[in-house]
Amino acid sequence: MFVTWMPPDPWSYNYLLGMYLGDGWVGPVGRRAQLMIRLDTAYPEIILDCEVAVRLVAWDVKVRVHKVRDENCVGVQSYHPIWLTAFPQYGPGRKHLRPIVLAGWQQEIVEAHPQPFLRGLLHSDGCRTVNRFTTRLPSGRVAVYAYPRYFFSNLSADIRALFCASCEQLGVRWTQSNPRNISVSHRDSAAKLDAFVGEKR
Repeated sequence: MFVTWMPPDPWSYNYLLGMYLGDGWVGPVGRRAQLMIRLDTAYPEIILDCEVAVRLVAWDVKVRVHKVRDENCVGVQSYHPIWLTAFPQYGPGRKHLRPIVLAGWQQEIVEAHPQPFLRGLLHSDGCRTVNRFTTRLPSGRVAVYAYPRYFFSNLSADIRALFCASCEQLGVRWTQSNPRNISVSHRDSAAKLDAFVGEKR
């Protein structure tokens, strides 16, 4: 397919693509198209990062951040026809019930900048925890160890596969904890994610 539009800021686009695949919705609304991303109010820095990414991906759009009634979340919302081109994965039904495949131009951008793509996926559908455990050493002393661990959870096998592919590109080791969860617990791999993801705030 011939594409006449390319994101002016690929880094911000990859972050927003990750957010959209996690907690976003795109679709036609009348003569316009809407981008909506729902985010937890507990993480104001992520909300700001998402709003800024929307503005950098399409400079002439208006962005509205509003509280969702009776829920602890906000909607980052924008109306513009460009969103149907920017996110061709839109379609009826839930994302995990339909194929999610990147267009060729999207794949090139994701492979060129996998860090913000992973960051967006983890900010939307992931978390960073600290795993602690105790063990008794041969000397009899009880030692306490703690190490960071990342989880990515999504019902879509296609989206999980995109997450894993970007991890592998960066040398991040992952394991599948259960049918919907991917974990990264290897020390060096978690450190690689810490370099550009870190705790959700």
